[in-house]
Amino acid sequence: MRSSENAIETRDLFDRETREHARPDGPGVRVERTGPVVRQVGGPDDWNGVVWSDPELEAAGADAAIAAQIAHCTALGLPDFEWKLYSHDRPADLGDRLRAAGFVPEEPETLLVAPAALLAGPVELPEGVTLRPVTDAAGAELMARAHERAFGTDGTRLLHQVVKRLEEAPEDFVAVMAVDADGEPVCSGRMELYPGTGFAGLWGGGTVAAWRGKGIYRALVAHRARIAAQRGYRHLQVDATDMSAPILSRLGFTELGTTTPYVYRQAR
Repeated sequence: MRSSENAIETRDLFDRETREHARPDGPGVRVERTGPVVRQVGGPDDWNGVVWSDPELEAAGADAAIAAQIAHCTALGLPDFEWKLYSHDRPADLGDRLRAAGFVPEEPETLLVAPAALLAGPVELPEGVTLRPVTDAAGAELMARAHERAFGTDGTRLLHQVVKRLEEAPEDFVAVMAVDADGEPVCSGRMELYPGTGFAGLWGGGTVAAWRGKGIYRALVAHRARIAAQRGYRHLQVDATDMSAPILSRLGFTELGTTTPYVYRQAR
């Protein structure tokens, strides 16, 4: 991915394999192709939203598709529903149309991709810190605690999703955390493996403020990259925040664009 042509080819492959032909990201959810969009549908604690829209989508078709998703969300009684918009999606004013329909944009993230083998180096950790796989509900609770301490957000939904995944469909899911000498979680991250594709997605990496700058985040990336490469996945993909994007770029990730969550919440 050293040239813009290679980056576009990788982006097109990513779109085709992980968005247009998306697979459910956990038990109890399903992926539906409805008209010009592909969406995931589950319960109120699952991620529900549009993952792909037809690149030939034009203005009138976009407005109709947006209205259909609002009707779908309302009929199911979902508390929120997301349209995951990428910077190369069409029409060019799709974000404006989503806002006009009541969707609220959250902070954009940078879509980054890197060869898994390139990142699968030695794991180096500060003294007293160890990596621990998350394999049960107790581990998931610690993972959610690390998430809350790192991001300052509620980890309830994350806890629900990780426990459900570990209990019902753990084969394509990796969760890991770093703990200090007292067993307190200081960083955590997940990896989704997408069978039938060349991609593995890194999610949720976050380090508690007092432990940042010590290489723990990089160690979790390397740990997951090694597992992905061992299982035959060529590419790692990350939707990176402004905090993690510079670190990942230094590690060898290539920027393919941005992605913005547009969230529709029903009035209460």
